Amino acid sequence: MATFPLKIVCPEGTKFDGQVTQLQVRTSTGEMGILANHTDCVAPLGMGKAVIDSDAGRQYAACMGGIITVLDGTATIVCTTFEWAQEIDLARAERSRDRAQAVLDSKDASDSEIRMAEARLRRALIRKNVATFQ
Repeated sequence: MATFPLKIVCPEGTKFDGQVTQLQVRTSTGEMGILANHTDCVAPLGMGKAVIDSDAGRQYAACMGGIITVLDGTATIVCTTFEWAQEIDLARAERSRDRAQAVLDSKDASDSEIRMAEARLRRALIRKNVATFQ
Protein backbone atom coordinates (compact mmCIF):
# COMPACT_ATOMS: atom_id res chain seq x y z
CA MET A 1 0.00 0.00 0.00
CA ALA A 2 1.25 3.52 -0.80
CA THR A 3 2.57 5.68 2.04
CA PHE A 4 2.50 9.36 2.82
CA PRO A 5 4.26 11.57 5.39
CA LEU A 6 2.49 12.34 8.67
CA LYS A 7 3.64 14.71 11.39
CA ILE A 8 1.83 15.04 14.73
CA VAL A 9 2.75 17.88 17.07
CA CYS A 10 1.27 19.04 20.35
CA PRO A 11 2.44 21.36 23.13
CA GLU A 12 4.71 18.60 24.52
CA GLY A 13 6.52 18.31 21.20
CA THR A 14 6.51 16.03 18.17
CA LYS A 15 4.57 12.81 18.82
CA PHE A 16 5.05 11.26 15.38
CA ASP A 17 7.02 12.03 12.24
CA GLY A 18 7.11 9.33 9.60
CA GLN A 19 5.52 7.48 6.73
CA VAL A 20 2.06 5.93 7.15
CA THR A 21 -0.32 3.99 4.94
CA GLN A 22 -3.52 5.22 6.57
CA LEU A 23 -4.74 7.71 9.16
CA GLN A 24 -8.12 7.92 10.85
CA VAL A 25 -9.06 10.85 13.09
CA ARG A 26 -12.17 12.38 14.60
CA THR A 27 -12.93 15.84 13.21
CA SER A 28 -15.55 18.19 14.59
CA THR A 29 -17.99 16.87 11.97
CA GLY A 30 -17.18 13.15 12.13
CA GLU A 31 -14.61 10.52 11.29
CA MET A 32 -12.05 11.25 8.57
CA GLY A 33 -9.81 8.77 6.81
CA ILE A 34 -6.65 9.73 4.94
CA LEU A 35 -4.81 7.60 2.39
CA ALA A 36 -1.91 8.44 0.08
CA ASN A 37 -2.78 11.04 -2.59
CA HIS A 38 -5.61 12.50 -0.51
CA THR A 39 -6.94 15.80 -1.76
CA ASP A 40 -5.72 18.93 0.03
CA CYS A 41 -7.91 19.82 3.00
CA VAL A 42 -8.08 21.45 6.41
CA ALA A 43 -10.40 20.32 9.20
CA PRO A 44 -10.82 21.09 12.90
CA LEU A 45 -10.26 18.10 15.15
CA GLY A 46 -12.78 16.93 17.70
CA MET A 47 -12.11 14.58 20.59
CA GLY A 48 -11.62 10.95 19.71
CA LYS A 49 -9.49 8.00 18.80
CA ALA A 50 -6.75 8.34 16.19
CA VAL A 51 -5.64 5.24 14.29
CA ILE A 52 -2.33 5.20 12.43
CA ASP A 53 -1.29 2.36 10.13
CA SER A 54 2.34 2.06 9.06
CA ASP A 55 4.91 -0.61 8.32
CA ALA A 56 5.34 -0.87 12.10
CA GLY A 57 1.68 -1.91 12.47
CA ARG A 58 -1.43 -0.22 13.79
CA GLN A 59 -1.16 2.34 16.60
CA TYR A 60 -3.97 3.94 18.59
CA ALA A 61 -4.05 7.27 20.39
CA ALA A 62 -6.42 9.69 22.08
CA CYS A 63 -6.40 12.95 20.12
CA MET A 64 -8.16 16.00 21.56
CA GLY A 65 -8.75 19.21 19.66
CA GLY A 66 -6.63 20.99 17.12
CA ILE A 67 -6.45 20.89 13.35
CA ILE A 68 -5.49 18.49 10.59
CA THR A 69 -4.14 19.62 7.24
CA VAL A 70 -3.34 17.66 4.13
CA LEU A 71 -1.23 19.68 1.73
CA ASP A 72 0.65 18.33 -1.28
CA GLY A 73 0.33 14.78 0.03
CA THR A 74 1.61 15.51 3.54
CA ALA A 75 -0.70 15.24 6.56
CA THR A 76 -0.04 17.35 9.62
CA ILE A 77 -1.90 17.23 12.92
CA VAL A 78 -1.46 20.07 15.39
CA CYS A 79 -3.44 19.10 18.47
CA THR A 80 -4.04 20.13 22.04
CA THR A 81 -3.53 16.64 23.47
CA PHE A 82 -2.20 13.44 21.90
CA GLU A 83 -1.67 10.30 23.99
CA TRP A 84 -0.61 6.92 22.63
CA ALA A 85 -2.71 4.07 24.03
CA GLN A 86 0.24 2.68 26.00
CA GLU A 87 0.89 6.10 27.60
CA ILE A 88 -2.62 6.49 29.03
CA ASP A 89 -2.85 6.26 32.80
CA LEU A 90 -6.10 4.33 33.17
CA ALA A 91 -6.41 5.02 36.90
CA ARG A 92 -6.05 8.75 36.24
CA ALA A 93 -8.72 8.60 33.52
CA GLU A 94 -11.08 6.80 35.91
CA ARG A 95 -10.49 9.39 38.65
CA SER A 96 -11.18 12.18 36.15
CA ARG A 97 -14.36 10.41 35.05
CA ASP A 98 -15.49 10.07 38.67
CA ARG A 99 -14.82 13.75 39.45
CA ALA A 100 -16.70 14.84 36.33
CA GLN A 101 -19.63 12.56 37.15
CA ALA A 102 -19.78 13.98 40.69
CA VAL A 103 -20.18 17.50 39.28
CA LEU A 104 -22.85 16.33 36.85
CA ASP A 105 -24.72 14.60 39.70
CA SER A 106 -24.54 17.75 41.84
CA LYS A 107 -27.65 19.86 42.14
CA ASP A 108 -25.55 22.98 42.85
CA ALA A 109 -23.34 22.97 39.75
CA SER A 110 -23.42 26.07 37.57
CA ASP A 111 -23.90 25.92 33.79
CA SER A 112 -20.18 26.52 33.20
CA GLU A 113 -19.24 23.81 35.72
CA ILE A 114 -21.58 21.39 33.95
CA ARG A 115 -20.08 22.19 30.54
CA MET A 116 -16.55 21.70 31.88
CA ALA A 117 -17.54 18.43 33.58
CA GLU A 118 -19.17 17.15 30.38
CA ALA A 119 -15.96 17.83 28.44
CA ARG A 120 -13.82 16.25 31.18
CA LEU A 121 -16.10 13.19 31.20
CA ARG A 122 -15.90 12.85 27.43
CA ARG A 123 -12.07 13.07 27.47
CA ALA A 124 -11.89 10.47 30.26
CA LEU A 125 -14.16 8.06 28.38
CA ILE A 126 -12.14 8.46 25.18
CA ARG A 127 -8.90 7.79 27.08
CA LYS A 128 -10.39 4.70 28.72
CA ASN A 129 -11.57 3.41 25.34
CA VAL A 130 -8.23 4.04 23.61
CA ALA A 131 -6.31 2.42 26.49
CA THR A 132 -8.03 -0.89 25.69
CA PHE A 133 -6.07 -0.99 22.38
CA GLN A 134 -2.65 -1.36 24.06
